[in-house]
Amino acid sequence: MMYRCVIIDDEPHAIEGLKNYILKIPELELIATYTDPVYALQEIAKGDGIDLLIIDIEMPEISGLELAGLIRAKTDKLLITTAHTKYAYEAFDIHADGYLLKPYSFAKFLATIHKLFPPIVRDSDFAGVHHDQDFFFIKSKDDNLKLVKIRYDDIVMIESKLNYVMVYTVDRSILTYISLIEISNRMTRERGFEQFHRSFILNNKHIEYIEGNTITLNNGKKITVGEHYKKDFNAFVNRSLLKAKRKS
Repeated sequence: MMYRCVIIDDEPHAIEGLKNYILKIPELELIATYTDPVYALQEIAKGDGIDLLIIDIEMPEISGLELAGLIRAKTDKLLITTAHTKYAYEAFDIHADGYLLKPYSFAKFLATIHKLFPPIVRDSDFAGVHHDQDFFFIKSKDDNLKLVKIRYDDIVMIESKLNYVMVYTVDRSILTYISLIEISNRMTRERGFEQFHRSFILNNKHIEYIEGNTITLNNGKKITVGEHYKKDFNAFVNRSLLKAKRKS
């Protein structure tokens, strides 16, 4: 599978370095680069959307954070790059999927890309894994990394928090150090899990009701369906909706 990506950085040498990295990763297709953030905003806003946007923060006229906020809906994954650690919280606030501190190595870039777009895993790679196990353990960040047992059926939803996820169960919430991409490998549709937003995975057993593009779960949380997930959402509704037969 090829992932279409765009780079926005006002420093040409930074773009050239990223180009060289991207050329080494067969799954990535670089479709455009921009040094002018305002022009980038105009071009991306009128396009069909991309898989990955790599954007620098400190740029003239409009910052990368402001720009990302304006075109976030146009990209599936957002990767922030910067030479300053002070922007980590702001990156989290705009729902960035990754954060790279300049200068970064190819190994670091590759690891980040594989977190955003995990390689397809073959069934043979799961030899020895018990698929019928109805639980797993995670380390709780807020409880001295205690191993907490989580039953799949008890999970209401999982929320991405940059390099962490918050797992909401029927009776508690646990913050753990893992990406949403990594944990999603266990959250299969066969177990009842669906993803209709880049930052959330939900358990369809705990859907209370749906109004338009807004899903309300039985813990009161609401999720608005993301632009890139509407096709999957509509398919889910169609296969789950009980319809009256038309009279001939």
